[in-house]
Amino acid sequence: MRYDSILDTIGQTPLVRIDPAVHGLRSTELYAKLEFFNPFGSVKDRAAWGMARPAIGEAAGRGAEVVELSSGNTAKALAVIASMHGLGFRSVTNRMKIPEVKELLLLLGAEIEELPGQSECLDPTDTEDPLTRFHRELSAPGGSFLHTDQYFNPANARAHEEGTGPEIIADLGGRAPDWFVAGVGTAGSSSGVARALRAAEGNVRVLGLVAEKSDFVPGIRNLDEVQEVGLFDPATYDLIEAVGSLDAIDGMVELIRRCGILAGPTGGAAYHGAVRRLREVEASEPERARTAVFVVCDRVESYLSYVRARRPELLGATASLAARTAASVGEEERAGVRRMPVAEAQKWLLHEQPLVVDLRGPHAYAAQHIEGSVNIADELFAELLRGGLPFSKSRPVLLACPVGEKSVGYAAVLTRMGHPDVRSLDGGVIAWRDAGAPLVRE
Repeated sequence: MRYDSILDTIGQTPLVRIDPAVHGLRSTELYAKLEFFNPFGSVKDRAAWGMARPAIGEAAGRGAEVVELSSGNTAKALAVIASMHGLGFRSVTNRMKIPEVKELLLLLGAEIEELPGQSECLDPTDTEDPLTRFHRELSAPGGSFLHTDQYFNPANARAHEEGTGPEIIADLGGRAPDWFVAGVGTAGSSSGVARALRAAEGNVRVLGLVAEKSDFVPGIRNLDEVQEVGLFDPATYDLIEAVGSLDAIDGMVELIRRCGILAGPTGGAAYHGAVRRLREVEASEPERARTAVFVVCDRVESYLSYVRARRPELLGATASLAARTAASVGEEERAGVRRMPVAEAQKWLLHEQPLVVDLRGPHAYAAQHIEGSVNIADELFAELLRGGLPFSKSRPVLLACPVGEKSVGYAAVLTRMGHPDVRSLDGGVIAWRDAGAPLVRE
């Protein structure tokens, strides 16, 4: 097949049947929509081109910079599209969580601007959030940017309503599936596909998947964060369910090893969530045949550090190294961690002078932190643990993260490794701030 431009190859991705011997469902035909066949590697290629295409010519004429609040696949696609049109691209984010993605963006010529943020997602209702302020500046009339605005731009969802959804229907012989399953990030793909499928057949059930509140699955918001997204409409989904990072990795590994589908963790989460829900559906309606489709957003290669931090044994780590990850901590160990309320922690800091380790990203730390604390972002902290116990046993340690979840896991790991006194700041830096406890700026 011949094309005039690589952009012409966006879309028409394959729909692949998953062997029932793999998923174990008895009366469901399960299909994967393989969006990593798009030219820049992900489902976001559709939205990126859909949002940029109407204005990219005019932007090129005035030499505008393309800007998007993204640290992942949308940024990758826009970086390429901007460069093809002779424009610069700037990725604005409050944190780059996947090192491989950051390196790839730099290779693609993107400028990365990291701002401190109070959540992992733009919150337009919070006027003090740096990402929100930046978004407001980008949206002001007369700017020198082409701001594609993925969280609020209807073209994001429209790319899937006009492309992904109709493709699924065509590949299923002109019928919509009974179930459609997708992770919810910007909500563009899930809402756009849902509209197309329901326009064809009104009884399509839609399952939206979010990350567990204290967890991180690339490309998927947790239930609190997704409420902040302008394109998110809860009425789109018949059900919204949470998936954890370990379940996402398990699903990813099964797709890779059993199906030959080199899915990333987002696709693994979609597969795991689909099978989990459909097993319950089959239990209540065992005789009814049905079809279901889930989306595989991208490929695994960009997420090896993500896997290493959570399931290091999959990448050849020894059992002793695997035991040094927060993901290896069970509920019983977490329950044994001493969680210090803010008032108690303040007194402890005054009298015992523990080492305070702030696990947030460097920009959040620079904006506000507990005086005297040291900053070791949680990804770096995880790597530090691979070398053994990083702190002297003679000095107590207080770990602080945004909301007091990750710090509990790492406190349990340090305790397991032999440190006699590691505690977690209950409620994290946000609780410290909300209690009026002092914070300093770098």
